[in-house]
Amino acid sequence: MRILLSNDDGFGAPGLLALEAGLQGLGDLWVVAPATEQSARSHALTLHKPLRTKLHGPQRWSVSGTPADCAYLALHGLLPEAPQVVVSGINRGGNLGSDVYYSGTVAAAREASLEGIPAVAISLHLHDEDPEIHWATAQHVARKVLEQALRLDMPTGLLLNVNVPNVPLSELEGIVAARLGGRTFVNQVERRADPRGRPYWWLGGQERIVTGEPDSDVQLCGRGFATITPLLHHLTDPGWLGRLKELFP
Repeated sequence: MRILLSNDDGFGAPGLLALEAGLQGLGDLWVVAPATEQSARSHALTLHKPLRTKLHGPQRWSVSGTPADCAYLALHGLLPEAPQVVVSGINRGGNLGSDVYYSGTVAAAREASLEGIPAVAISLHLHDEDPEIHWATAQHVARKVLEQALRLDMPTGLLLNVNVPNVPLSELEGIVAARLGGRTFVNQVERRADPRGRPYWWLGGQERIVTGEPDSDVQLCGRGFATITPLLHHLTDPGWLGRLKELFP
């Protein structure tokens, strides 16, 4: 079985190395990942400049592009045959709730699922102030989820978004299915000046409010559970579709 691995933290990121080590023995592993960090690039594709690749050993490539570029290039150019499954991660930081719209980690998996290939995105939910990063816990969860996912008849267009709390494996509460929750961030746009006095801007802020039902990924991961959320691509609101059809028959 051919397994494609990718991420958004970059080819040399410890999370990708941990994922590769954790999935040894499950299949024929191929790595196609961004040459540099591409966090929060969402599903961007590079259409107006060439992509360059570098071979780092048998079946291990870096790409001068986005996570979605990596998946697309792997599926349609680099790999001799399509993989049976694609796993993206392990991301350094959670991809919970609305994060899935911004995440390059999720986008690499989504690009594969758009092609009808089962896909898993896995992230370790940690904070900058955490004294230790528990990659081994995420490794364990990744392997367990992939083993089960390969037994399922996953429909075209489905991907599994997995988030793992940053705790020792002995403190993991379990692996549970969860709906997407919500969390908002402080809206922050900071204007600065470079040494020549020209303005530039920094975007982003710290997490502020965690919302969602008790069975949501945000809530459950915060309570020590690894969460699995099945995601589909269609975003149509059926209720509003019906109302609009009445207005625009």
